Amino acid sequence: MPGQYHDDWSVLLKRVIGNIVGKSVLYLVLVVGFVSATRAQNAAEKLYKAKCIGCHAADGSANTKAGRNTGAHDLRLPDVQKETDATLIGIVTKGKKKMPKFEEKLKAKEIKELVEYVRGFSNKP
Repeated sequence: MPGQYHDDWSVLLKRVIGNIVGKSVLYLVLVVGFVSATRAQNAAEKLYKAKCIGCHAADGSANTKAGRNTGAHDLRLPDVQKETDATLIGIVTKGKKKMPKFEEKLKAKEIKELVEYVRGFSNKP
């Protein structure tokens, strides 16, 4: 058939282009997601350094003078890490014992990001 060869190439070309476009969109979504996650991680790290490092130390160990004086918890320990996000968010928001409350100093989103950041301490010795 005279038009069959052209039609086969046309269908093949459409499939190839569709495949390329589909993969490009997927790649773009993955890159944007990774960049967003990295930015959130960086923002949470900056927030931790600004608000928490004085008592909890850079590594979450609470091995600082203020941490020892206030009885700050080692954020790396299983007892802390096993707490639910809601519990940790509540502690950061309302404070606990000598830990100050941050409900008026931080947005709810920032507190949630801090809790997610602290979860990363469970993987460190």
